[in-house]
Amino acid sequence: MTSRMTAVVIGRNEGERLEPSLRSVQNAGLPLVYVDSGSIDGSPAVARQLDIPVVELHPSRPFSAARGRNEGLAEALRHWPGSDYVLFLDGDCVLDPLFPAAAAATFEKHVDCAIVTGHLSERHPEASIYNRLCAIEWRSPAGKIENMNALGGIMAARISAFGEVGGFNEQAIAGEEPDLGVRLGLAGFSIIKIDRPMATHDAQMLRFSQWWKRAVRSGHALAHRYARHGRTQYRDGRRELRSVLFWGFALPLTVLILLWPTRGLSLLLLGGYGLLGWRVYRHYSHSGLPRSDALLATRFILYSKFAEFVGILRYCTNRLRGRFHIIEYK
Repeated sequence: MTSRMTAVVIGRNEGERLEPSLRSVQNAGLPLVYVDSGSIDGSPAVARQLDIPVVELHPSRPFSAARGRNEGLAEALRHWPGSDYVLFLDGDCVLDPLFPAAAAATFEKHVDCAIVTGHLSERHPEASIYNRLCAIEWRSPAGKIENMNALGGIMAARISAFGEVGGFNEQAIAGEEPDLGVRLGLAGFSIIKIDRPMATHDAQMLRFSQWWKRAVRSGHALAHRYARHGRTQYRDGRRELRSVLFWGFALPLTVLILLWPTRGLSLLLLGGYGLLGWRVYRHYSHSGLPRSDALLATRFILYSKFAEFVGILRYCTNRLRGRFHIIEYK
């Protein structure tokens, strides 16, 4: 069944991580295309040395993961027109060699299934607290995916279903995966996470500034998702958007406005962040996370409300300007 699957690997200045990523797909027995978004580190040459077809995106249009995957699939189908399934992989990930066969078997068993994912793990969680946060983020149970926010860019997709909904939305600079998931769900398809390893990821986040930019990008994606699907039956991004607007903007603004009239008593409202933190900590503790990881995730969930609010503002600005450009954190 994997003979009917092709792969698309996307990357931008992935450096030493790219070759292991590409080789992992070759070792799994899949034909593949590499798509490069303006790298200046020689990434296209690395792929060509491995005899892999390369698509170098033209800078006349904004780079995005969505555009890279769409154009990569179009190129793959020119090389292997009989493909039924496509595996999407990022250039900072190494594929588990057994995942493609397990994904293909899942497609055969569930004819309504459009996307199959598996367990993603972080390669070096010990390298920084930001890598540890990614490792925590990747955790989710196997089964049918209803919350599209759990859908990431590493996936296998049924090409016919992917084409039916128009592929990835190239206007999305992030969050294009949940957007695709919602459109597939509205079209009657299912998305399944199987209980198997899928890939290892190398976040390589070592600084707070990298984490902050990534969180800003998440806020931008959240606003875009809500604008497109917040009023559908999925209410995509609705609850998260309200949370960010309240904790990242409304509450601190209220405290500042009332600071003088209340002679400082409005500062007591900041205790609400303690209550929020307790709720988040309990959630992570009950999910089986060690205490130290639960405390770390809780702290950064609180920080993320402010970064994501900045991202929402950036989305509003970009939408008014009619221009969307990737937000890089590496």
